[in-house]
Amino acid sequence: MNKHVVEQTVIFFSVSKWLLLSSAVGIMIGGLISVFLNILSTAEQTRSLLPFPFYFTLPFALMLTTWIVRTFDQNATGHGTEKVIEAVHKRDGYINAKVIPVKLVATVLTIFSGGSVGKEGPGAQIGAGAASFVATLLKFSKSDRRKLVICGISAGFASVFGTPIAGAIFGIEVLIIGAIMYDVLLPSFISGFAAFITAQVLGVKYHYYDINFYRSFNLDFSLILHVVLAGVFFGLIADLFITTANKIEEYIKAVPYNRYLKAFVAGLVMALVSYFFSESYLGLGLATIKDALSPNPMISDNVHWYDAVFKTFFTAITLGSGGSGGIITPLFYVGATSGAAFGDLIGGNHVALFAALGFVSVLAGAAYSPIASIIMAVELFGVHMANYAALSVVIAFLITGHRSVFQSQKLALRKADNITIGKGNDLEDTSISIDMRDIDKVKRLRNRLRYKRLRWQVKNAKDDFK
Repeated sequence: MNKHVVEQTVIFFSVSKWLLLSSAVGIMIGGLISVFLNILSTAEQTRSLLPFPFYFTLPFALMLTTWIVRTFDQNATGHGTEKVIEAVHKRDGYINAKVIPVKLVATVLTIFSGGSVGKEGPGAQIGAGAASFVATLLKFSKSDRRKLVICGISAGFASVFGTPIAGAIFGIEVLIIGAIMYDVLLPSFISGFAAFITAQVLGVKYHYYDINFYRSFNLDFSLILHVVLAGVFFGLIADLFITTANKIEEYIKAVPYNRYLKAFVAGLVMALVSYFFSESYLGLGLATIKDALSPNPMISDNVHWYDAVFKTFFTAITLGSGGSGGIITPLFYVGATSGAAFGDLIGGNHVALFAALGFVSVLAGAAYSPIASIIMAVELFGVHMANYAALSVVIAFLITGHRSVFQSQKLALRKADNITIGKGNDLEDTSISIDMRDIDKVKRLRNRLRYKRLRWQVKNAKDDFK
């Protein structure tokens, strides 16, 4: 038999296999995520039944989530996606199925009480946990289990945000920085679409934003320059978010007190700040994100420059003190509000545009996911955003450097020619060395220019004296 025919036959059977597997897993995960989102929505609606502001439950909720996670499954701690990446790289995708109910309960408690976390991390962890359970139950090989778990990440992300293409890309892009796992591309797409459609059929509603901006790419050099500057700005914001989150978590761990007391104090601090200042930094913060993205200046004016700062601190404190939930929704909040502040600073009618760019660019910078972020911009804001988003996202991604909110990511990319990295290691354990020759050349050039300028000044002074 012709070798090419044999090759095509093998590929056909492989495609058929993963078409069935990823579809089945996607449908299952779409159902699970629907349950999770409905429980979360019901919990948020019951806040109004309390005879006092709901966020006064936050100190007790953080203590309770700390106990739940420590007692039943410590892999349910933090923002979820990190643990899934770790499982794929270090345990061939094995995830204990008990993490699903533990993560669901801990996240609902955290968000109900006002903890500043997101729902996508738990969505990814629930999806990956379900996929791992199926793979283990059916005695899949380690390789197939890893692939199915990656499909679970994609399906969870896609069904939480209603972005099936970005969800599929995110699932394979977030694992290894600088490399896309093409062998999982088709299964990830299929599982993402299957989960998204299933969630829609089961009544999950998604919100897409019409920022009412350009419908084509106009050759506006001033705007393009502002988008470039915005990319640099968002890269710095992402870097600040990573630094703040890491430093606060380290500080809270270093405080020599009982973890339950630390959780109570952290919750009390956030509750008091919310009571005396603003409630907008609690929970998911979707209302503030919506205001930042509004093309109506009367609405976007409700967003302030310091919103991103407070949200960063609230998120870091919530996760560092024992709260459970995702970190990507807070990144959306920080990106959208800082983008609105940037748009307001430069003036014009572009606040919604820069809020949208911040929404995806800060994600790209902080989570090493530029391609998924660009596609998300198209899915959430429309195809007219693609060109602006591509420019801002890639710049922000590069400016952040070799850092991420997910320390278990593998690094396979260097962002500059004069940087050498230890490829293949976890991000937190990766060695990075910098060749200073190019920088030294710039310094020498600057010194030569300064010397020539001094000579020119001396010569002019002598001529004037004559």
